[in-house]
Amino acid sequence: MRKFITSLAIAASACLSTPSAQAAESMLTSWYGSYFHGRTTANGEIYNMYGHTAAHKYLPFGTKLLVCFDGCTTVRVNDRGPYIGGRQLDLSYGAATKIGLTYAGVGYTWVTFL
Repeated sequence: MRKFITSLAIAASACLSTPSAQAAESMLTSWYGSYFHGRTTANGEIYNMYGHTAAHKYLPFGTKLLVCFDGCTTVRVNDRGPYIGGRQLDLSYGAATKIGLTYAGVGYTWVTFL
């Protein structure tokens, strides 16, 4: 719980310094990697597990998000999912590594819509 509260504090400071931020929310986030690497995403791109992309069930392709856990990174929605109940966002391995989510696998992230 302490890790989550610290992450929210970092996210809040990052969000406040982003003038184009429109809305922010907490999302249950996971990541996906090598099994999908090189396959076609829902928008027709080739998935690069080392990139900074995300899958979301209904956000428009191309939507940019600031995602924070232990750190923050910007991702672009280019795929659909996740398809496991309760999860709202799937990050590429590269994005999950950047914010420190790979070890936990699943966690609540603070997401700002850019």
